[in-house]
Amino acid sequence: MKGNLYRITVESLDENTQQPVAGASLSFNALCHDDILAIVERTRNRGGLSSDESAAMAVGLKLLGEVALRHRNEALFEELGPQLGAFIQKLKRGGAEPQA
Repeated sequence: MKGNLYRITVESLDENTQQPVAGASLSFNALCHDDILAIVERTRNRGGLSSDESAAMAVGLKLLGEVALRHRNEALFEELGPQLGAFIQKLKRGGAEPQA
C-alpha cells in the first residue's frame, strides 16, 4: 500500500514537571494513506476541542481507521467499519447530522 509512513512516539511525562519519565516510552511505525499532519491541523482549526485533544483525536482516529480498513474482513473489525465510517463523515461535516 502506498502512503505516508510515520514514526509514532508516546512518552510518559511526569505530571508535575512535564519531563519524560526514564524508560517509559513507546515508538512504532505506521503507514497511512492520508497526511496525518494536515488532518491534525484541520482538526485544530475546526475548534471545539483543545489543541492537544484535537491532535489526539485525529491521530488516534487515523491510526485506528487504517488498521480497521486493512483488516475489514476480519471478525474483530467487521462491525467497527460502518460505525467508524459514519463517525468520520459526521466529523468532516463539522458534527452536523446528514440532511434527509
